[in-house]
Amino acid sequence: MSNMIQAAREQVAALTQAAYEKAAAAGALPAGVEAKATVEIPKDVKNGDYASSFAMAGSKAMHMAPRQIAQTILDNLSLEGSYFKSAEIAGPGFLNFRLGAKWYGEVLADIEREGMEYGRCDEGHGEKVMVEFVSANPTGPMHIGNARGGVLGDSLASVLERAGYDVWREFYVNDAGNQIHKFAMSIDARYMQLLLGEENVPFPEDGYQGLDIKELAQAFYDEHGDSYRDKSEEERQEAMAGFGLAVNMPRMKEDLRRYKIEYDEWFLESSLHNGGYVVETVDKLSDAGWTYEKDGALWLDTTGLLKAKYLREGKTREQVDKLDLKDDVLRRANGFYTYFAADIAYHRNKLEERGFQTAINIWGADHHGHVARLQAALDGLGLDGSHRLVVVLMQLVNLLRDGKPERMSKRSGKAIALRDLLDEVSVDACRYFFNSRTFTSPLDFDLGLAVREDSENPVYYVQYAHARICSLIARMREEGAQVPRAAEIDAAVMTTPEELALMKTLSQLPEEIRLASRDYDPSHVNRYLLSLAGDFHRFYNACHIRGEEQAVLSARLKLADTVRSVLANCLALIGVTAPEKM
Repeated sequence: MSNMIQAAREQVAALTQAAYEKAAAAGALPAGVEAKATVEIPKDVKNGDYASSFAMAGSKAMHMAPRQIAQTILDNLSLEGSYFKSAEIAGPGFLNFRLGAKWYGEVLADIEREGMEYGRCDEGHGEKVMVEFVSANPTGPMHIGNARGGVLGDSLASVLERAGYDVWREFYVNDAGNQIHKFAMSIDARYMQLLLGEENVPFPEDGYQGLDIKELAQAFYDEHGDSYRDKSEEERQEAMAGFGLAVNMPRMKEDLRRYKIEYDEWFLESSLHNGGYVVETVDKLSDAGWTYEKDGALWLDTTGLLKAKYLREGKTREQVDKLDLKDDVLRRANGFYTYFAADIAYHRNKLEERGFQTAINIWGADHHGHVARLQAALDGLGLDGSHRLVVVLMQLVNLLRDGKPERMSKRSGKAIALRDLLDEVSVDACRYFFNSRTFTSPLDFDLGLAVREDSENPVYYVQYAHARICSLIARMREEGAQVPRAAEIDAAVMTTPEELALMKTLSQLPEEIRLASRDYDPSHVNRYLLSLAGDFHRFYNACHIRGEEQAVLSARLKLADTVRSVLANCLALIGVTAPEKM
């Protein structure tokens, strides 16, 4: 679990401190000064690879000019055996350090040793987290709107695993409540229309209109004939709901499996109702004093919970009083519990019953108003929902074709099904594109670009870099040149800007994984892949391998193979293949 960038930064601080202590012991600098120095990576490599502010940070306490301190540090600095080949003074007194062959060699050795685990860090310390994503209603086919959330959730889970978290992937199945009632009512109406004629059976105004509902009704008729014609509406609709879910759920799983998404659990909402968990959760809120009765219904004091939450978070009483806060119904006058009550119970189950330290939800941005209410309700249960429930709100997808807007729905008015999208665009391209922007940005998905086989298509550009290296290695093998072990090469022979830039980019993956997990943003991986592929293509065009003297040939061949390994590693992280030929 190495991080060569951090290791170099720490070594700069240690080398500078040692030089200061040596100078102080010799009387060249005042002793006992603790300089709160920073070690930064300059944006321009002309200014070195690392810069220490030690001389400026200690200037006031030492009563000396920063450049004078820097020169004294330099005079007492020993770089022997370190990652650095030289140091110099710059600007008002920065100490700039330049990386040497030892550091570059260790980057290649670390990647060789860690293989597909390279980039792993211990940011999560084994913390148990759940990522719940997609959780689409099982009342119809998976659609293009689920495509971004699916990849974002799955890739985030992979990144969190690499960052040292204990991760659980979950799909919450809304198989109870109002939408299932509408689903059953819609199939029932279409079934009765088949028996009695469309003109004789009105279709419910708020029913589901899709062709898939007609297909389910026909399939039910094919299996049961008219045997449900004279049964009660309640009995018919219960059978319709069960039948429709039994057809739709396997289809959803099949579509997501094709999309390379597998879950640890498909959690049924109905299990919360059937086991009395929703009732128990609402009773706990009542016991804590957060509910009241009005008009025969049981209400949650969402206003009071949110006010308490916002005051804890630093808002003033005046700011909180200006907010337009509303309470929520938990149990209707008819005795039925609301979706919000079930949602609170489900998240209590995550945090309390199953012991996840953090519950991460991937939601569409249109759900933003629900986030604080749910967090506050969990606060009311003593579960610290304000910190332990993390909701990643992703922006919408704009569907394009060759730069021009494409209809998001078919003529029927229904959104394009995920399976239709995957029939047109490869799974690799879909997964790469849907993870290519940070979730806070709307995403343009260009169907035309996604299938192009040129460098304008980013997934092709990255995969081509991998395939190019595989071809190079195969060609070199035919000529008798094998990829050497890291210990067998001399990293000092690689001195061109392209080689050094490429090795630095290779070293950045652990830090990118750390940032991606911190920000809940797996698109860090896509940006890293583009950067690494671009650096490789520049290296390949500038630096010959074939025909070079043996030491250079071996070092560059090892560097190319290391890039191949890291490209495959990162593509796998976001669920994209690394082809050997293109």
